[in-house]
Amino acid sequence: MMLKTKRLILRAARQDDLHDLFAIFSDPRAMKYWSTAPHESPTRTQENLDRLIAAAQVQLIYFVIEMNERVIGTAGMHKENEIGFLLHPDYWRQGIVTEAMAAIIPHIFATTDVTQLTADADPDNAASVGLLHSLGFQETGRAKDTYCIDGVWSDSVYFALQRADYLG
Repeated sequence: MMLKTKRLILRAARQDDLHDLFAIFSDPRAMKYWSTAPHESPTRTQENLDRLIAAAQVQLIYFVIEMNERVIGTAGMHKENEIGFLLHPDYWRQGIVTEAMAAIIPHIFATTDVTQLTADADPDNAASVGLLHSLGFQETGRAKDTYCIDGVWSDSVYFALQRADYLG
């Protein structure tokens, strides 16, 4: 099972995605606003990949983003009803995550019974905050010092997208 958009293939993770995923998860620019530090070795990325592969065996709601036969990111619902996305910096500001999420959100609502999707972003991450707003997410709250990565604290802004609002 996969989703296709104009430029992208959204599919389940495979073992041969390790190299491309490590390129993303080890990049400090990509990981600046993520909930973990950049991966120091492919062994750490393999742990994430193992979880992605196992989760897709149950239900495919978290995808790798493939473009031109290369994995350039991940996106989807990764726990309970929370969505997330991560994109290699070489592909930023090209509308890729917007395109991916425009296919993924309807898929999640069609294949699950979640009543809302949520998201957690660093308020300093203007690109992700703007993307969530453009997808119809509404801010629901803020919190200070929610993540500490390598001794640096960051804050969170929380969002929700109601199924009823999205489906009209």
